[in-house]
Amino acid sequence: MSTYVVEVDQLTKVYPRVKKGEKAFVAVDSVSFGIKPGEILGLLGPNGAGKSTTIAMLLGVLTPTSGTISYFGQDFAVNQSKLLQDVTFASTYIRMPWRLSVMENLRVYGYMYGLTRGQFEHRVEKFLTRFGVWEQRNKTMNNLSAGQVTRVMLAKAFIPHPKVVLLDEPTASLDPEIAHQIRGFVKEQQKEFDTTILYTSHNMDEVADVCDRVMFLKAGKIVAVDSPENLVKTLKDVTVVLLLTEPDKVNLGVFEKLSKSATLEKRELSVTLPEDKVSLVFETLAKHKVRYSQLSVNKPTLEDYFLEQLK
Repeated sequence: MSTYVVEVDQLTKVYPRVKKGEKAFVAVDSVSFGIKPGEILGLLGPNGAGKSTTIAMLLGVLTPTSGTISYFGQDFAVNQSKLLQDVTFASTYIRMPWRLSVMENLRVYGYMYGLTRGQFEHRVEKFLTRFGVWEQRNKTMNNLSAGQVTRVMLAKAFIPHPKVVLLDEPTASLDPEIAHQIRGFVKEQQKEFDTTILYTSHNMDEVADVCDRVMFLKAGKIVAVDSPENLVKTLKDVTVVLLLTEPDKVNLGVFEKLSKSATLEKRELSVTLPEDKVSLVFETLAKHKVRYSQLSVNKPTLEDYFLEQLK
């Protein structure tokens, strides 16, 4: 019996060559991973890494070239219609029928997932109110802002109380305040209903806040899987940033010799070096009598790790 709600084994998607002489394009290359019950797994990577293709195969929109997908220990290829009753999806980049109202769209989806009229009416008011779009419920989709459409899409995904939710950049078009509310909502759903979530985003702070584990894709391959905290710990460098009082009197060369990089822009001096050598910066500051008014030591973040993977 599998310990994973979602399990992917050697999943591969190859697009055949279009022109003579071209090579076939491998969008997803032998990817294997599992998502535990109630876990939020971040799926990250640069554009073209294979994230959208992976999600499309998890939804049955694309057929894998090879490999298998299972939900709840059952083969997705064999039981697709049945399994999708417990799986929902929301994306900033997918739209619902524009000429239908918010309520008409959500009612269709609610009934598709087997909700009774009473269940639907209770949940739709609850979620639309939570997302601040209850007053827009009778508007057609083409009369909503991009942020309102995104929030309706999120309501659509969670109204059925699904077991698995695939979220593709769920906060991309939202202002910071609403995005913060959405992150809180996602974590609440995880906790209250033990919802298993696959989460993609280009906002690394958001991923670090929401996700239990992170999986990085690069050129269709998995290059790392771990908690955000453990991934960041693999980066040993920190950056010391100082606001200098007399920048014209500072010799940048002395800092370049002791660090991996040192820059001086206007009054801001930045020195990057291994964390265990930070004391050298302070010794150099004292030795050369460098005066400064502000100082910070910035440890690496998940965004730093992401950028490191792109090199």
